[in-house]
Amino acid sequence: MPALPAAPAHVPRHIAIIMDGNGRWAEQKGLPRHKGHEAGARMVRTITEECARIGVQRLTLYAFSAENWKRPKREIDFLMKLLKRYLAGERPSLMKNGIRFAAIGRLHELSPEVLAELEKTKAVTRENPKMTMTLALNYGGRGEIVDAARAFAGDALRRGKVPELTEDEFARYLYDPAAAEVDLLIRTGGDHRVSNFLLWEISYAELWFTKDYWPDFSVATLHAAIDDFARRERRFGGLAER
Repeated sequence: MPALPAAPAHVPRHIAIIMDGNGRWAEQKGLPRHKGHEAGARMVRTITEECARIGVQRLTLYAFSAENWKRPKREIDFLMKLLKRYLAGERPSLMKNGIRFAAIGRLHELSPEVLAELEKTKAVTRENPKMTMTLALNYGGRGEIVDAARAFAGDALRRGKVPELTEDEFARYLYDPAAAEVDLLIRTGGDHRVSNFLLWEISYAELWFTKDYWPDFSVATLHAAIDDFARRERRFGGLAER
């Protein structure tokens, strides 16, 4: 067995990935689109395990956006079946690697069958300490902010007064308040946009793009993105120390 690559010198705490290009990968190879989604699911396992191995604390993956419902019903049905299969099939790997599973988005709009698998995987992995892997499902960044505002307003009505609202207070109403802000956002597939993903959480994230379709992403590419991240100077609006 070949030796595993050494961990990069500086590992981001929280990596988020827009996994784009499954369908185009399949079409390029003369395959039906669902073959691209299956290949993409296999890459999820590879990258998740590697992130846990090198010390990433959180990995958030854009799996199904709120806009993806516009796709043909046949493709959506396949994606939901693939998701159920993935959730059931990945539990042994998640347990072996100490990975806690979570999900964000308007999950209540998913089917009862998908929700049951989500809850079972969350419950089984709840105590795993090494890394949290989150799937963004039926997710939109604007929707998350709107849902947070609604939740804040609802609490204010129940209390009978509107408390002072700070950024820290508002963040408590996001889908996963415990999630740290994103350090590194990776997008595959060649496009250079964030596509309504984690709009609040990526405010100061470093962005890294690759033309590789998601099924062609690799551990080596992940390390290249992290190495590039480590060379960047993050000032957060201030001045670098000289």
